[in-house]
Amino acid sequence: MESPTEILPGVLFYSYLSKEKKEKPCIWNHHTIILQVSGSLTLETAGQHISVEGSEILLIGKNQLGTLIKTPVSGGNYETIVISLQEDALRKIALEEKYQADRKYTGLPNMLIPFNDFLKGYFQSVIPYARKSGTEMTDELGILKMKEGVKLLLHAQPELMNLLFDFSQPCKIDLEKFMLNNFRFNIPVRQFAQLTGRSLAGFKRDFKKIFRLPPRQWLLDKRLAEAKYLIGTKKMKPSDIYLDLGFQSLPHFSRTFKMKFGVPPNRLVSDMES
Repeated sequence: MESPTEILPGVLFYSYLSKEKKEKPCIWNHHTIILQVSGSLTLETAGQHISVEGSEILLIGKNQLGTLIKTPVSGGNYETIVISLQEDALRKIALEEKYQADRKYTGLPNMLIPFNDFLKGYFQSVIPYARKSGTEMTDELGILKMKEGVKLLLHAQPELMNLLFDFSQPCKIDLEKFMLNNFRFNIPVRQFAQLTGRSLAGFKRDFKKIFRLPPRQWLLDKRLAEAKYLIGTKKMKPSDIYLDLGFQSLPHFSRTFKMKFGVPPNRLVSDMES
């Protein structure tokens, strides 16, 4: 699996191994723990930029969009161990352990966790689960390993109780600011609604009040305008930007660009160079 967007429902542990540098847009529906085994990882969100090196632990908060840049060591591999703290499992742990958030968490949503001997031993024990990931890891033993990890996180940083065990619905956030920061992500409109704390109907209603267009039309226009700027002003190649702007293939991007501006993107490049 390449990113949290590709986790199968119910899978708690998995590993990622690669010899190639990759940049991947992601959406995190659940809190996620990443142990950097080798190589380096950079997390970029609208509000944070965090670099993670070998033997460091990153906690990524739920309900976020961001980009992961995965870089292997020179002549070697990139490897991470990932634990998805899925909400159903966290609710079960909260009931069993009587965990409860006592105030709204106000810290940063993503952070490096201090690595100690307890967490080091824990991740060594998780590796077999991660390297053989599958839905069988939703069984009782998998939940026990996840519970152990949560307890060790709370031991290292007790304030995370209010982050991990807040099961309230996300409150409405600034829709205009969020969309301007995250329009490049290719996710369904219903997920944009969820991430901004709105029902789908409420999202569409608020969106049209702000942007004067339906979400799908605005997203397409915004991505194409950004593409034109990057190609025409920044001299970037269409093949280097189409994925980052939420288009699934280069041919689809080229057709859509031509329909909007009357010329294919490679012609715009040629015109700028002539």
